Amino acid sequence: MPRRIVDLSVALEVGIASDPPPMFPQIDYLDHKSTAEQVASYFPGLKKEDLPGGEGWAVEQLRITTHNGTHLDAPYHFHSTMNNGERAITIDEVPLDWCFQRGVKLDFRHFADGYVVTASDVEAELARINHQLQPLDIVLVNTAAGARYGHADYVSTGCGMGREATLYLLERGVRVTGTDAWSWDAPFVHTAQEFQKTHDASLIWEGHRAGMEIGYCHIEKLANLETLPATGYEVSCFPYKIKGASAGFTRAVAIFQDEE
Repeated sequence: MPRRIVDLSVALEVGIASDPPPMFPQIDYLDHKSTAEQVASYFPGLKKEDLPGGEGWAVEQLRITTHNGTHLDAPYHFHSTMNNGERAITIDEVPLDWCFQRGVKLDFRHFADGYVVTASDVEAELARINHQLQPLDIVLVNTAAGARYGHADYVSTGCGMGREATLYLLERGVRVTGTDAWSWDAPFVHTAQEFQKTHDASLIWEGHRAGMEIGYCHIEKLANLETLPATGYEVSCFPYKIKGASAGFTRAVAIFQDEE
């Protein structure tokens, strides 16, 4: 059967609202003309005019965090421990078997910005799409934020996954989840409002902190989830291997085996 691949990743770029301002990535683009002398310096006696068209190589210098662009968070990002007291694994320790599995999409675009998804919401959506979760299913959450990527309101748009919703997935063997929003949790601006009312610190990052009980990973800043059906494909999200890191960049894709 022919294979079809759908890109689920955003491009790392500057000049758009992809993160809160203090976390914006920076990219310096060095073009062929600007690096010609650099190339020539490796070969004594070579002049840049001797190079084809007087050109060197194209190189980019990045000043970024491991959480810029589409990335996979390791349990270590959420807390120093997972599985009720074990040392949390870093991104280079994540089992690769978690990162290439059957995909399942939950469509939560209708929920209001800042809404905290519950276990009953997840259960209802699974019933709607007629899917029973299997261990290691990769669960992707389509929120309203996906359509706002790059816009000023991106980081404040969309619903978030609460602790009980996250544990509902993890208790059924899910170990990788994903969202097209900036965070797996509800946008901070909305959580901050609830915290001011209740002073309940357990509301803060509650979906992430579920990893303290059952270790898991999630992908953030996914793209094109609205183009996916609920099921019928595999997801690949192998992370860049950074020693001891809390996250790694991933070119997440959905892979369909289409019939002839």
